[in-house]
Amino acid sequence: MLQKARKFCTVLFSRKIVLVSALVILFFAICAIASPLMAPCDPYEQDLSRRLEGVSSEHWLGTDQLGRDLYSRIVYGSRVAFMVGILAVIAAAVMGCAIGLVSGYFGGWVDQVLMRLMEAQMSIPPLILALALVAVFGRSIPMLIFVLGVSAIPNFARMMRGQVLSVREMDYVAASRIRGNSNTATMVRHILPNCISPIIVIMTQSIGGSILAEASMSFLGAGIVPPTASWGAMVNDGYSYIYDAPLFALAPGVAIILLVLAFNIFGDGLRDALDPRLRGAL
Repeated sequence: MLQKARKFCTVLFSRKIVLVSALVILFFAICAIASPLMAPCDPYEQDLSRRLEGVSSEHWLGTDQLGRDLYSRIVYGSRVAFMVGILAVIAAAVMGCAIGLVSGYFGGWVDQVLMRLMEAQMSIPPLILALALVAVFGRSIPMLIFVLGVSAIPNFARMMRGQVLSVREMDYVAASRIRGNSNTATMVRHILPNCISPIIVIMTQSIGGSILAEASMSFLGAGIVPPTASWGAMVNDGYSYIYDAPLFALAPGVAIILLVLAFNIFGDGLRDALDPRLRGAL
């Protein structure tokens, strides 16, 4: 087990850029978990007499249009980014994998109905679908997680279906049926564990897309409700003051870029580490 873990880490961090991306994710994760310790000021405390101030020893990135500390708001904004990004992807993976598992295993009319539904959903741009659902059900963090999760279901459903189609005819699946195991037991015990590796990779890469989607919706005014700190909303607020206080918009924008890019690069490295051909080459 230890040797396998060592091989996995060797492949995963064989490229320095993957290690850097992991450190970036770790830094923002620490910010999200320990926000009160990482933030020097109250992110919601307003001081209009100090609005749009520049960098100083007290305010490391300056202040916004209401005199709130930008650095502290970016730190607290990481909580929203991680919460929405990770939980939305988990919700999408659970629902999508269940659909793909049932569709690929049973085939026939079940497969046709479920995949046509997924294709119908894929015909609607995810951001448009998310905006429509938020307009109907309202704005809140739980609703945003649900909306972004629903919009990402087809990606996981189609991937899982493809994996199941390549696994369901294996000898160990046939042996499970011969022993009299139920369809549910066969799918959960024998098919799902052998299809999970690519799903883990897609989940890692999808977190970045989910964070970007949340930022986009908050930028458009359909995401996180103020005054909760959100990077997308901060970019929108700072856009009007781009010449007077450039860091107001640039700092949260850079945070979005760094975290999304880090998850995409780390997901690429994770794909290499989970590839049995690469593991066997070590």
